[in-house]
Amino acid sequence: MKLNLEISDEAIEEVVIALNTLLADECVLYTKIRNVYWNYSSPNYYELHKFFKIQYELLDEMIYLIVKRVHALGYSSLGSMKDFLNVTRLSEENDNFKHSTHITQLLVTDHETIIGIIAKEIIPLSNKHNDSITTDLITGITEQHEKMAWMLKSFLSKPLFSATTLIRTITNQLAENKEINIQHHYLIPEQDI
Repeated sequence: MKLNLEISDEAIEEVVIALNTLLADECVLYTKIRNVYWNYSSPNYYELHKFFKIQYELLDEMIYLIVKRVHALGYSSLGSMKDFLNVTRLSEENDNFKHSTHITQLLVTDHETIIGIIAKEIIPLSNKHNDSITTDLITGITEQHEKMAWMLKSFLSKPLFSATTLIRTITNQLAENKEINIQHHYLIPEQDI
């Protein structure tokens, strides 16, 4: 059932296509981070294991909100890996997880790719169609990707002993407040609403 919105059916369809494509990108990145979480090998394994768990949990929340928005617009979201891989702009890789710098840089690049896609495609599209709810949601998701990329870059810029301390600090901060209060209400865990 479609909502009676002040947006034309054609505009809604255009926004939904963009959101489903973003959903595919987010799901591919989520899978990569889960892969890192499962397979990463490093002297600072424990801290990085917690760190990547928080990253994939944040992505899981963002994915959920994109799906909810697509459904609110009256459409179905993509849901299969085949569909995701057909439309994603990210590449799927099986990587050697012994090279922590390389895999971390790949994740930074993916976050930056998504940030660029949102800025160049989705926000202008939702603004063009006066879809302020989508714009608000996507702006918050962009902010979260920027934070996640910054955290990964911080790891890359530190020697091993400093990176471990930095990751422990960031992980503790994220665990305390989940850092997922996007735009004041979108990514608050359901039990807090």
